[in-house]
Amino acid sequence: MRVLVAGAGIGGLCLAHGLLRAGVDVRVLEREDDPHSRYQGFRIALNGPGLAALHACLPERLHPLLAAVTGPMAGERRVVDPQLREVRRLGAVDEGTATDRHVLRRLLLAGLGDRVEFGKAVVGYAERADGTVEARFGDGGSAIGDLLVGADGVGSAVRRQLLPEAEVVTVPGNSVLGRTPLTERFAALVPGFGTVVAGAGVSMLLGRMEFRRPPRLAAEELAPDIRLPDTASYLRWVVMLPGLAPAEPKDWAGVRDELLALLDGWHPDLVDLVRGADVVNSSALTVRYAKPVPHWGGTRRVTLLGDAIHPMPPSGGRGANTALRDAELLSRSLAAVQRGEVELPAAVEEYERRMLDYGFAAVAESLARLPDFTPAR
Repeated sequence: MRVLVAGAGIGGLCLAHGLLRAGVDVRVLEREDDPHSRYQGFRIALNGPGLAALHACLPERLHPLLAAVTGPMAGERRVVDPQLREVRRLGAVDEGTATDRHVLRRLLLAGLGDRVEFGKAVVGYAERADGTVEARFGDGGSAIGDLLVGADGVGSAVRRQLLPEAEVVTVPGNSVLGRTPLTERFAALVPGFGTVVAGAGVSMLLGRMEFRRPPRLAAEELAPDIRLPDTASYLRWVVMLPGLAPAEPKDWAGVRDELLALLDGWHPDLVDLVRGADVVNSSALTVRYAKPVPHWGGTRRVTLLGDAIHPMPPSGGRGANTALRDAELLSRSLAAVQRGEVELPAAVEEYERRMLDYGFAAVAESLARLPDFTPAR
């Protein structure tokens, strides 16, 4: 059995590891030219189900390295005003552990070698008469497998063809995502799990990414064959507001100046946080979510995973965890096919029905929590 995976994000790469552990031939097709083509986003939570799924797929020798390059993600969630006076508390949470998306992706690329092919943008597919599927690339090439998994994100070309009626909604308003090196001064802004700064028409979300050990040094000691980026601990912040026009990362200086004007009169620690942001790793952020879809039926040789089927707002901290859960469930289903215990169509359909159930439940939960993080109008 050969599985083609469109997309080398954390969900697609986790799936590839799970399939390799099960002895399944897998090929990952990624549209980017290389692993460093763009920034991958910032801190994400790895909670119980997501972390368990990652451990189930990732080679055991990499578990100590994964633990070393994560950080704490627990404590009180508080809301403060622009002068950092506490307004209310949202309750304590324990989301397990925090990781940096770029560091995690680099770790997941380890051991996959030439099974990951960059510069291969999957733009569509064709189901063949012999029961296989052909993934078609933007450059005119193609690849043939027994199953194509669309793990190609919120703009999934695979989803557009498989489910043309599926609707992805853009949340009104605009956001800017920033990263600032973590100092003692800025660490005090987030004494617990996270801080929401509630201003007039503007809100700012703050969270720490404090590595237990520097990723590059941890890899050198625990897995010398792996090179992880030299990423330092940082404070991740998101400014959410209804009026600021989205801007590309190259326009960061202008975006920063607009933000600073909007934050005029705010506490100096918050103003300096924006002023000191990492230019390369700060950008506009568009929040989207998918409306639920019923199972599409049939015995297709194409399926979906992660944001390709159930993108959700970051407010629930569920997106990455749900993609990892998808990857582990699908790899386990396909392992049963590899062992001859079940036919491929039945295994894929069972995965899809379960995934749609918990995936869109996670979307609903994230939407329910979104008002806690968006500015009043």
